[in-house]
Amino acid sequence: MDWLLHILDPATIKSLFVQFELEMQQPAFWLAVGKIIWINILLSGDNALVIAMACRGLQPKQRLWGMILGAAAAVILRIIFTGIVATLMELPYLKLIGGLALIVIAAKLLVPEKEEEDGVHAASHLWAAVQIVVVADIVMSLDNVIAVAAAANGSVPLLILGLAISVPLIVAGAALIMALLTKLPVLVWLGAALLGWVAGEVIATDPAVLPWIHAMFNGSAGVGLDGLMTKLGTSIRFANGGHGGEIVCGLVGVAVVLAIGTLWRRRSQTAEVEQAV
Repeated sequence: MDWLLHILDPATIKSLFVQFELEMQQPAFWLAVGKIIWINILLSGDNALVIAMACRGLQPKQRLWGMILGAAAAVILRIIFTGIVATLMELPYLKLIGGLALIVIAAKLLVPEKEEEDGVHAASHLWAAVQIVVVADIVMSLDNVIAVAAAANGSVPLLILGLAISVPLIVAGAALIMALLTKLPVLVWLGAALLGWVAGEVIATDPAVLPWIHAMFNGSAGVGLDGLMTKLGTSIRFANGGHGGEIVCGLVGVAVVLAIGTLWRRRSQTAEVEQAV
């Protein structure tokens, strides 16, 4: 209960608003918000479907309230859980584990999923529907929590704003979003690549991994790459603790996700064909 009292403490809330005011003045903040919204849209299609199915048995007047209250409760719980995960990721090796999990999540995004709607039951009254939505969101949102915590990089205002915008957006436009992703599959591939990039950066910034990366690029290899970057007119630096190693890890993450996702996708499609025969 101490952590909950700390969150509700007026001084904590005030410092959060001050941090939000400072961060929102930076272009990188809004770029990260867009990244979180995109990740949530890509990973929350099932959540939106659950909300719709759980509320389909309600009376028309209660259906809208069921979706709103269920989504609101899901947003609050997801912000809390994501904040906890983001805090834990500051410990050694946890970012490494989270990054590897994110690679699997991103690769799975490229594999066609089978539709399984029988597991979600329609509720007969409002609060039962809200409970179904909340429980289902908690069970299904581990991938969202890991991905968003990684993208926010420890920024609480980013977590709150990104999740508060994206989850209602998913609920309101679930059908439109799913149709758009179906007609433009390139968006799913780009989203998987984005998750691969985030995974690579997360792994690179793990307290146990970062010193090893800096040591690898502090020699002649890093100096040579710095010279090349200077000729290309970029400010990316590898030697002396530069961030170039993180960029390399991000690119490696993209390549690994696309490679694993492609192989996984082909194997899944082959299995479906064999079952059909």
